[in-house]
Amino acid sequence: MNPSTVADFDITVPLNHLEARAEKAAGALVEMGCGEDQPVALIMRNDLAQLEIMRAAAQAGTVLVALNWHGAADEAQAICEDSGAHTVIIHRDLISGLESVLAGRRVVAVTPGLALQSAYAISPTAVNSAPDIQEWADLVDAASPLVTRAAMRPLRRYTSGSTGRPKGVRRLATGPRGDFTDALKRIGTEMMRFRPGSHFFTAAPIYHSAPSTLISSALVSAGVSTLVAPKFEPEAFLAAIDAHKITHIYLVPTMMSRLLKLPEATRERYDISSVEFCISTGSPWPHDLKRAMIDWWGPVFWETYGASEIGFMTMASSQDALERPGTAGRMQMGGTVLILDQDGNELPRGEVGEIHARMEVFGDFDYSNDPESRKTAEKQGHISVGDLGWLDDDGYLFITDRKKDMIISGGANIFPAEIEAVLIQAPFVRDVAVFGAPDPEFGERVVAAIEPAPDWTANAGDVRAFMEGKLARFKQPTLIDFHGALPREDSGKIFKARLREPYWENAGRRV
Repeated sequence: MNPSTVADFDITVPLNHLEARAEKAAGALVEMGCGEDQPVALIMRNDLAQLEIMRAAAQAGTVLVALNWHGAADEAQAICEDSGAHTVIIHRDLISGLESVLAGRRVVAVTPGLALQSAYAISPTAVNSAPDIQEWADLVDAASPLVTRAAMRPLRRYTSGSTGRPKGVRRLATGPRGDFTDALKRIGTEMMRFRPGSHFFTAAPIYHSAPSTLISSALVSAGVSTLVAPKFEPEAFLAAIDAHKITHIYLVPTMMSRLLKLPEATRERYDISSVEFCISTGSPWPHDLKRAMIDWWGPVFWETYGASEIGFMTMASSQDALERPGTAGRMQMGGTVLILDQDGNELPRGEVGEIHARMEVFGDFDYSNDPESRKTAEKQGHISVGDLGWLDDDGYLFITDRKKDMIISGGANIFPAEIEAVLIQAPFVRDVAVFGAPDPEFGERVVAAIEPAPDWTANAGDVRAFMEGKLARFKQPTLIDFHGALPREDSGKIFKARLREPYWENAGRRV
């Protein structure tokens, strides 16, 4: 991918042009019966049309259900059923792999743009597939602009399932008429430091919570233009910063690692002096990586810690990172955090306990299919984010370990229970334990420890073949270990900590 390809995703046209197009698109959604509080599944890569749909949904009050386009058909089917999404908007070339999901639903196709076709080498055959399915652009062109706007509804997120299936995070009403716009504007002013003339850029997948929220914030912030790349390519990313004089950026540690691997001569080729603010979230940011980026770009970095259920919670500046290595920062936008013991009692500063937080700016939430988890997660009006940590005397949060059995790889949350539930169905697997191991580029890698069934010659090929079509690629274990017998606690439960420990003992970190 070259800089001119990235430029196709520039929204430097006046924001009112995008809004005018979105008014017609919102009218199309309403005419389709997808207006206020109606869920619509969105299965797309990063594309200008995706931003148009997001703004249209905001005006129509539509609830967008963002799906990972890498996901397997079974996963997409479960989310569509749980959310009640009877309409799916999808990139045309992805239709053939999800026909079982789309059957019985209204399908609207989006033809991938030229930049997207180039970035993913999408063939002309795939671009022009399913000609009988309605085209999004045609529906918008024929629609009348929406006259009366509804309150903006937040996107509905599905977290990887800690109980073996994804949980739908339904954001409840916040702000006037339940409108989420005010929360987005506060993110822009209080967190992102947007100002008229700011240029925001990211290549992170928009189906993830953080980049879509930040992009939505940029789109409602006065005078801010937005640039979205179809995928992350290190040199093209630097070229875009130089060409468009980018001021604000969202990056994750995996991307930073790839940027730092570029030859020094390549890095020096591009002017990045326009960058004022770069925010990162999604996975732990190793201190050495953080220092290397600060040495290269200057003290423009901020790390934030958050969760789909609660929203962005803390921020740590470059200075904070250097003065307090390992900190996740302090609470933002009036949020509060408590460190509680197992009985729900607040612990003194400096003592490690379970992190509970509250961010009123984002409103409350519930789970669409797991109300009990929502109840048990709350103590003293604060929600557990599943991590352990402590606060210093100045209120800076430090995360020491992860309480819930979760892997964060490349910024994506992966729950072992979901993978184990698939692998245990294999006739050649007697038992299995899945956990995370340190990875220098992605933060963590997925490991599967398998106890083979009798009379099977254990081999990774059979395991990988069994997972195809049942699990998204990013969830599939990259390392498969075989054990004659998995270690167990006295209760019979697999002693996962014993399996995990050898991978982490020399990593210098626990998450």
